[in-house]
Amino acid sequence: MPAQTEQSAKDSPDAQTKKPKQYTWGLGRRKTAVARVRIAPGQGNIQINRRDVDTYFTEEQDRNAVRAPLVATNCQTHFDIWANVRGGGPTGQAGAVLLGISRALIKVEPEFESILRAGGYLTRDPRMVERKKYGQKGARKRFQFSKR
Repeated sequence: MPAQTEQSAKDSPDAQTKKPKQYTWGLGRRKTAVARVRIAPGQGNIQINRRDVDTYFTEEQDRNAVRAPLVATNCQTHFDIWANVRGGGPTGQAGAVLLGISRALIKVEPEFESILRAGGYLTRDPRMVERKKYGQKGARKRFQFSKR
């Protein structure tokens, strides 16, 4: 009967003093990519779709874009970041994560808004792919015209 004499894990003093992590959410969009970003106080780890940011984004410009709001606010080692991204390509996904991180940082520290807005990190890029029109080869391209 050792189970009765031992304390359960829920009753231990360590479990009672340990607080659950407080997450802050931010939503970012770019082109057809949507990123749901969650930040919490931590050591500066960034995971995108359960993979490290350096393995997920192969291009240096995409990795720099994701880290840009943290560099601007000097918070590279203050927060752990988890992002779930769907849709679009790598550049669109990086832009979506950038916007999500910026929005989450503002919820944590409202003073960051002026810094992030001045850097252009809070502006949603409105550019989308133009639709293909009927009677044409693409959005702008026409079929070849022949006089004879």
